Amino acid sequence: MTRPPREHPHHVGPLAAEIERARSGSGRLVLLRGATGTGRTTALDAAVRAAAARGLRVLRARCSPEDTGVPLAAVRQLLSPEDEFADLVPEGDERGTAARLWRTLRTYAAEAPLLVAVDDVHLADDPSRRWLLDAARRLDRLPLLLVATERSQYDIEPRPPGLAQSLAPSLVRTRTVAPLGDEAAAALVREAFPAAGEVWAEACVRAGAGVPLFLHALLDDLGATPWPEPDAPAADGVPALPESCAALYPGSYPAAVSWWLENAGAATAEVARCLAALEEAWPSPSAAGDTGADAPPEPPHPSVRERPPTAGGSGAAARDPAGLLAEAAGADPARVAGWLAAMGRLGLLRTDAAGRPRYAHPLLRDAVLTGWPLRRRQAAHRAAAEAMTRRGDRVEEVARHLLRVPAAGPPWALRVLRDAATVAVHDARPYDAVGYLRRALEEELTGDLRQRLLTQLGSLEYASADAPAAIARLAEAQHLPAGPRDRVRTAVALGAALAARGEIRTAMEVLRRAGGSLSGHPGLARTVRAASALVSDGDLASRQEVYRWLCETGERSPELVGTAGQALLVRYAATAGLVSAPEAMRRMRELLAQPTDPLAEPFLVGTGAAVAQWADELDEADRLVERGLAGQHPGLLHPMLAALLNTGSDIAAARGDHARLLASGLAGRQGEPRAVPTNQDAHVLMALVHTGRTDEARGFAGRFDLNSAPDGWEVNRFLYARGVLRSATGDPAGAVHDFLECGRRQSAREVVSPVVTPWRSAVAACRLELGGGQEALDLATEEVRLARVWGTPRTVGRALSVLGTATGGRHGLELAEEAVDTLREVPGDPLAELIPALLAQGRQLVAAGERGRGRVRLREAAELAERSGAVRWLGLASQALREGGARHPAAARTGSVALTDSEHRIATLAAEGHTNTEIADLLHLARRTVETHLTSTYRKLGIRRRTELPGRLERGPARAPRP
Repeated sequence: MTRPPREHPHHVGPLAAEIERARSGSGRLVLLRGATGTGRTTALDAAVRAAAARGLRVLRARCSPEDTGVPLAAVRQLLSPEDEFADLVPEGDERGTAARLWRTLRTYAAEAPLLVAVDDVHLADDPSRRWLLDAARRLDRLPLLLVATERSQYDIEPRPPGLAQSLAPSLVRTRTVAPLGDEAAAALVREAFPAAGEVWAEACVRAGAGVPLFLHALLDDLGATPWPEPDAPAADGVPALPESCAALYPGSYPAAVSWWLENAGAATAEVARCLAALEEAWPSPSAAGDTGADAPPEPPHPSVRERPPTAGGSGAAARDPAGLLAEAAGADPARVAGWLAAMGRLGLLRTDAAGRPRYAHPLLRDAVLTGWPLRRRQAAHRAAAEAMTRRGDRVEEVARHLLRVPAAGPPWALRVLRDAATVAVHDARPYDAVGYLRRALEEELTGDLRQRLLTQLGSLEYASADAPAAIARLAEAQHLPAGPRDRVRTAVALGAALAARGEIRTAMEVLRRAGGSLSGHPGLARTVRAASALVSDGDLASRQEVYRWLCETGERSPELVGTAGQALLVRYAATAGLVSAPEAMRRMRELLAQPTDPLAEPFLVGTGAAVAQWADELDEADRLVERGLAGQHPGLLHPMLAALLNTGSDIAAARGDHARLLASGLAGRQGEPRAVPTNQDAHVLMALVHTGRTDEARGFAGRFDLNSAPDGWEVNRFLYARGVLRSATGDPAGAVHDFLECGRRQSAREVVSPVVTPWRSAVAACRLELGGGQEALDLATEEVRLARVWGTPRTVGRALSVLGTATGGRHGLELAEEAVDTLREVPGDPLAELIPALLAQGRQLVAAGERGRGRVRLREAAELAERSGAVRWLGLASQALREGGARHPAAARTGSVALTDSEHRIATLAAEGHTNTEIADLLHLARRTVETHLTSTYRKLGIRRRTELPGRLERGPARAPRP
C-alpha cells in the first residue's frame, strides 16, 4: 500500500504566519481553493496540525450536500460538537440562533486562540455561509483563524459565487491548491515503488493526471493487484501499466474518477464522457505524430481483426474540438472550450501533435467511460459524425465514428464508409479499409452492391493477411446476383486467393464454373481462361491440361483464345525452347498493340513484361511492369499482381542490383516462418551468396523444408538458388542434387529453355569440379543448343562459358573467348554472367600456359566483381590469380572493398557526423592522420564531399578479406 498523502509545504508556510497573527489577537479568513481531488483537505489537515502544535484550539466541520436543508448545520457542527447532530433541526429564529452561535464562538476565543476549519464550504447551507461571512468581517479583532476549503473548478454549468467574493481583500487570503507537477508525482510513484523504471513511473504520472486523489488511488490499486514488475516493459515497448480499469478490479482508481465526475456535475460529466468516447475514434497519438505520448495504439474495433496505427490528419477534432464536443454532448460551445482549457491546465488533458485534446493516459479515459451506457457512447459518435458531415470534414474522420454506430445509421453513412474505404485503399492501408467495409456491409444493401462490397472486402482481407476470412467473403460474393463483369472479378479474386494458399484444383474449379456461366460473353470467358492458365502454374497436372487446350485451340481458332491467351502461348513457347527471343518479342508487341478488354489487359501486360525480361529488353520490361501495376485495381485481388512483382525482382537480378533485392526481400521478414519459398526468396538467397554473406544465406535457406513443398515454379527457382549456395560453399555434390531436382521438375512442366533456370550448365560446372566426365559435356552441349534457340547474348554466353570449360583444349579456349565476347554484348549490366565467364577463361588460359593473357582476364574479373559488390567472385578471382603466379593478386583499388580497416573505421565515424578532431580523439590519432585517411577514402570511393560518405558506404559491398 502507498504512504499517506504528502503535506503541501507551499501552503503550510504562509499558514504559519496566519497562525501567529491569530495568536497575537488578530485573525483572518484563509480560503484554500482548488479543483476536486487536488488535495484541499490534505492542505487543511496540515493547517490543523500546525495550529494544534502552536497551542491553538481547533474547531472543525465538514460540509455536506445532505445538510443544505438544515439552517446553520455547518456552524452547529463547529460550535456544538458535543450535541453532534441531535439539535440540527429547523428553527424559525435564524437570526437569534446565529447570534447565539456567534457568542459561543467569542467565548471559545476568549479562552484560547482558535483555528476554525471548514472543509468543502461550497457545500454549506446558505445560512451557514452568511454566518461565516459575517464572522470573517470581525475576525481581525479576535485571536481566531478561519480556514476553509472551497471547490474551484471550471464546470460546464457555472457555479454560484465563491464564499469570499463579497469580502474586502484585506479580510481574506486566498490560496490555490494546484495540481501535482510531474516531478512531485514521479516522487510519489518512486516512494511507493522504489524499483519503478522511468517509463513505468512516467505512465503512472500521466494516469494520475496531476490529481493526488487519482494518483494515490492508482498506486494503492497497483500495490494490491498482482501486476508485472514496474520496471518490466511489455513486449511491444509499452509500459506494463493497465489500459483498462478492469485490470484493477475492484479498484479505487475508477471509483476516484467516478467521484470526481459526480462532484463536477451532470453537464460536466456528460462532456467528459463524450470526449472519452470520441477519442476512441481518433488515430492513436503515435500515428498522429505525438511522440511525447506514451499511450499505446487504440484497441481495434470489433469489425477489425487487427489494425496498425493509421495516418493522422487534422480534422474537426483538431480544428474545432470544442465545437465538435459541444454538438456531441449537447452543451454550450463556449463553456466546453473553457472546460477543455481548464482541464489541460489541470493536467487531465494533453493536446496531441494534431491539436486534439486527449486524456493524459488511456487508463484515465477508460475510467471516465466506466459505467457509461453503450447507447450513450453510440449517440455521441452519431452526433459527432453528423456534425462532421455537415462541416464537410474528411470522410475517414467521419467513418471512424460511424464504426461505433449500429447499423441502420443515417442515409449517408454507407456513402461515407465506402468513400473512406477507397481513401484507405489508395493510401495502402488495407486494415482500415477492411474495417470500413465490414461496417458498410451491416447497412441495408441491394444484392449487386453487396456482391461488389464483399468482393472488395475479401480482396482487402487477403491483403491484410487474413486469407481464411478473405476466401469466405469471396465465396459468399460468388453466390450473390451480379452482372457478368462483377462475377468475373469475383471469380478471378477468389481463384487468386485459393491459388496463393496452394489450393490450385479448387481455384481451377471456381474459374471453370465462372467461365461456364458466360456463354453469352465470349470476351469475359477468354479472360477467365487466361486467369486459369496463370493460376495453373502452381499445379503440374492442371498446367498440362490448360496449356494443351490453349495450344490446340490457339492453332485452330486463335480468336477463341484472345490476346491474353495468345500472349500466354508465347510465354509457353519461350520456356519450351520453341521460339527465339526476337520472334517472341515481335509476337508480343503485336499483341500489346491490339485493343484488349480492360479485364484481360493485366494478363496481357504482365505476360509481356516477363517475356521482355527474358529477352533482355529490360527497359521495356520495366515499362510494362509499371503499366501493369498502375492498371491493378488497388482494392481487388488479382493473380497478375504477384506475377508483376516477381518480374520486377527478375529485372533487378538481371541488372545485378543485389542491394535492391536484399532490401526488399529481407525487410520485415527476419525469422518469419514460411513453408513455401517464393521467387523473391530465391533472388534474396542468390544475392546473399554473390555478396559474400554465405552464413546468412545458409540460415535463410534453412527456413524452408523443400521436401514437403508443393509443386510450383517458385519452388523450382528456389531449388536452383539453393544449389548456387551449396556450390559456393564447397558442397558440389549437394548442389548437383538441387540442380537436377530443379531440372526434373522444370522438364515435367515442359520448361526446358535455360532462360529461367540454367540448371544444365550448373550441373555441368559441379560435375567438372567433382572430376568431369561425359555427363558434364553432354549437359553443357545441350544447354548451348537450347540457348541458341532463344538466342539472347546472356543465355548463349552463359552456356558457352561452361561448355568451354567442359570441352577443354584449344576448342575449349575458343568457346571461352566466344562466351566472353558474347556476354559483352548483353544490354544493361552483364556482370552477373560476365564475371564468371572471365574467371573461367582466365583459368583456362593459365592452364594452357598463357599466363599473361589469363591474368589479364582474371584481373578484369576481380575489378568487375569489386565494382559490383560480388564478393564471392572477387575471392575466387583473387585465388585464381595467386594460383596463376600473380605478384599482386587482386588488391581492390576502388569502392568500399578497397578501404583498409583504418580507412573504413574513420570513414564510418565521419559518416556518422563526427568532425576530424573528434575522430582523432576517439581513435587516439593525430588529426593529420585522419585527414590523410579520409583523402584516400574519397579517392577510392569516387566522391568529393563528406556528405556523400553515408550513401556510398551503404551502397558498398561487404568487405572481403584481402588476399
